[in-house]
Formats: sequence, C-alpha cells, structure tokens
Amino acid sequence: MSTKAKKAPHPGKCMRQEAVALGDGRTLLIRPIQAADALPIAGTFHLLHEDEIRRRFLHPVKALSDDYLMRLTQPDPETDFVVVAAEPFEPGAALIGAVARLSLDDNGGRAEFGILVSHFVTGLGLGKILMDRLVEWCKEHHVRHLWGDVLDNNQTMLKLAESMGFTRESRHSEAGITRVVLTI
Repeated sequence: MSTKAKKAPHPGKCMRQEAVALGDGRTLLIRPIQAADALPIAGTFHLLHEDEIRRRFLHPVKALSDDYLMRLTQPDPETDFVVVAAEPFEPGAALIGAVARLSLDDNGGRAEFGILVSHFVTGLGLGKILMDRLVEWCKEHHVRHLWGDVLDNNQTMLKLAESMGFTRESRHSEAGITRVVLTI
C-alpha cells in the first residue's frame, strides 16, 4: 500500500504579516495565528466583556478549553485559517486584540467564519481588515461561499457584512440569529 505525501499548501498572500497603524496611534500586526498565541489568548480572555463573547460564540462562555485553544492556535492549513491583530511583539509575548477564523465545510466549497474584536480596539477598522484576509484565503483555496451566523442585535457585524457584499439568509431556524453569506 503506497502513501502519498501531502503537498503543503501554497502560503499565498493571506499568510503575510503586515503592520497596521490605527487611528489612535497604536500599531498592530495582522498575521496568521501561532501556537504560542494560546497563552496570551487564554490569559486575557477574562478581560473581554460578556457581550463581546456572546456576540462571537452566540452564547456565554466563561473560559476557553485547552482543546479549543489548540484547534484555534494550531489550525489545519488545508481546512482552517486563523488571523489575528496583535501587538508588534513575538507570538507568545504579544497581546491579541482581535481574532478571525474560518473553517471549511465538509465539501470544501463553503467556509464558516467567526470574528471577535475586543473592546480595546473596536471602531478602528480591524473587523474589515480581518474579514478581507479571510476572503483572500477563500479565493486562494477556491472556496465559493463564506458564511457566518450573527446575532440579530450585533449591528456592527451585520453592517460590516452588508458593506462587504454579504447577503442575509432567512433560512436560519434559530430565533435571534441571522446567517450572512458571501458568494466569492
């Protein structure tokens, strides 16, 4: 029985690291997540407001499990992509201000996204920058649809999605949640 070696995916432009100057004078690095980011993410999770967490996870979460942190910070490069907005320090020493991730559905033609921008850096355009990076990944990996479930009261995310060309699907069966979909 022969086994084929998996070909490493081409890194693509979505994997770049870039410094972004924020309107308030701070500089953050937009970069793919690293395994070393697990500790700063876990260590500062308690600083997030309950509403921020609920808007991202769609329900209250008190702490991130070790398994979740491992999957988040060590994504499978063939099916998952995670990008962060971090302080301009080495991974593990840098605080993370925002995280965006996507995961391919089973058929590979669709990917689900999730974004969390902490209150420490909201209103500075990071959501759009991170979403642009997710869309780049989708284009590079021939993903046709990017979708996410958004709480109806998360007007910031719904407005961002609309501004980027996402459409709302009314087929979601859970009250209070809107599914937004981007055809790429």
